[in-house]
Amino acid sequence: MPSAPFKKILIANRGEIALRVICACKDLGIPTVAVYSEADRYSLPVRFADEAICIGPAKSARSYLDIPSIISAAEITNAEAIHPGYGFLSENARFAEVCEASDLKFIGPRPAVMQLTGVKERARAMMQEAGVPILPGSDGVIKTEEEALATADAIGYPIIVKASAGGGGRGMRIVNAAAELPGQLVQAQLEAGAAFGCDDVYIEKFIRGPRHIEFQVLADEHGNVEILGERECSIQRRHQKLLEESPSTALRPEARCRISEKLREAMQAIGYTNAGTIEFLMDESGNLYFIEVNARIQVEHPVTEMVTGIDLVKSQILIAAGETLSAVLGGPVRFQGHAIECRINAENPETFAPSPGRITALNLPGGIGVRVDTAAYTDYVIPPYYDSLVAKLIVRGHDRTEAADRMRRALDMFIVEGIHTSIPLHKRILADADFRAGKLDTNFIQRFLPREKPAHHTG
Repeated sequence: MPSAPFKKILIANRGEIALRVICACKDLGIPTVAVYSEADRYSLPVRFADEAICIGPAKSARSYLDIPSIISAAEITNAEAIHPGYGFLSENARFAEVCEASDLKFIGPRPAVMQLTGVKERARAMMQEAGVPILPGSDGVIKTEEEALATADAIGYPIIVKASAGGGGRGMRIVNAAAELPGQLVQAQLEAGAAFGCDDVYIEKFIRGPRHIEFQVLADEHGNVEILGERECSIQRRHQKLLEESPSTALRPEARCRISEKLREAMQAIGYTNAGTIEFLMDESGNLYFIEVNARIQVEHPVTEMVTGIDLVKSQILIAAGETLSAVLGGPVRFQGHAIECRINAENPETFAPSPGRITALNLPGGIGVRVDTAAYTDYVIPPYYDSLVAKLIVRGHDRTEAADRMRRALDMFIVEGIHTSIPLHKRILADADFRAGKLDTNFIQRFLPREKPAHHTG
């Protein structure tokens, strides 16, 4: 296996994921280029990359989403490849195409595959053809009110209207009765158009209180695909994940094996390459239903890394350089223990209002089985322009009980002063009886917040 598969990699991202990619590149002996906005001039990725280029002002549209500026930075620095991280341009097929046209290796799936997986109703059809269970829904894009009413009547209420090209809860509306559908359809289309530049929507059966479970994929450029287990992501607020863990307490071993094999066949059939995540909803009977493919590395990828010992970002780079999956993984995938991740956000844990500002004191927890992914430091200013993620706290234990106990200890030792963070909320979740018992679904936070009185906090 070559020690330096690329001469230089540019990282088209910021914050902790940019720093995470820099770490993987350093392990492989690859020089790196950080691009940054004026707001991120004093960030750790800028400090630890071998080169750094300012690509524009604070607003993402004029910096991290500015494709010509990023390509120019790569050409000026003689980078050979671009790692997009997650968010921003990571699932932008046009960006991947521009990289190819510019003779830059895009570290991710091929543009044609990104186009397929990025349109949700096409991804549904592809999975259905491979025998992966999907939710009952429309055959394709819903264009008219009449179409929507007929589809909803056929599958039964409640239904959910979803943006074809979106995510994060935007362009999404739950409809409980026919009288609500016309108005909600228009709202979903308008929101999807504003958020993603495409107002296409489709309809699915809505499951009340499902679990959200996703499977990690790695695929090389030689037709080999590996499924690296699942992550439970049910604890979320407004479709934004707060806490993830692996393995799921609800997934039976035989179901894991069956779904993994179907997913392997499906991803091979479409020629998927690099890292990706396939998301499912699970109903109260334990049935899994495909919802979407995320053609990129996920925020919560460290959870899988902790239980498999596989460096997913390093794997991405090696796969992009043409390595076979067997060489990248070095043998059979082995799962050990249980891992939990808490997303530490800069927000008020009682009101969820954003809390940008200067970090005046910072202590990161440590000890066996504890990992912190962050680009924060004392005196670092959390800017108001981007995602509020401050750090990801990940722990591993021999089993779920040990992992939960270790996470509670780590949260107690995690000090952030100068801004509000979600740490107090995470502490309360970890102490909750339903969480400890593994009684999880996507409505967990809605039930949890009213019955819990927020504790007084200082950070």
